[in-house]
Amino acid sequence: MPAMVAIYTFHITRGLEGPYVDPHALEEIKKRRKTMLKRRLPHLVAELAGVVVGYAFAVPFRKRPAYRYTVKHSIYVHHEHMHMGIGRLLIDALIDACASSGYRQMIGYIDGSNSASMQLHEAAGFKQVAHLPSVGFKYGRWTDSVMMQRSLGDGDTTLPSESTGQMIGREVDQTILA
Repeated sequence: MPAMVAIYTFHITRGLEGPYVDPHALEEIKKRRKTMLKRRLPHLVAELAGVVVGYAFAVPFRKRPAYRYTVKHSIYVHHEHMHMGIGRLLIDALIDACASSGYRQMIGYIDGSNSASMQLHEAAGFKQVAHLPSVGFKYGRWTDSVMMQRSLGDGDTTLPSESTGQMIGREVDQTILA
């Protein structure tokens, strides 16, 4: 958990959420992880030589039952290990875990200035579905947010079956070795 907090803290002090540091980050990440595992949503960790170098997770896109087949995801890679393929390993594993659990759509929100993340998502099959101009404010300027989406499994080409609905929430908690 401390390694995840360090990775998260680095990004939130430089990303859309910054420039503040949440003094309760460790408790928040522990609570978030516990909730994900309770709901049986994927929470993946990438390790390199026994060191946590990134993590990824999926949460419900919306709380209402109509959106139960759609997840929203986040990926964080340690700043000293970026551009080494770890993000790609995490996103591919997360896509596979969510698809095998019966989810049909995955959404990601990306800071409009984060071209590396947008390229990663495009390479993983995501398409830009929205551009939200000036929705964030950091470091004295407005920032955009880009919404990207990809289908999982059959996507919207088939209706979910009863067995698919029962698969939603299958527990996935694994470590990815980079």
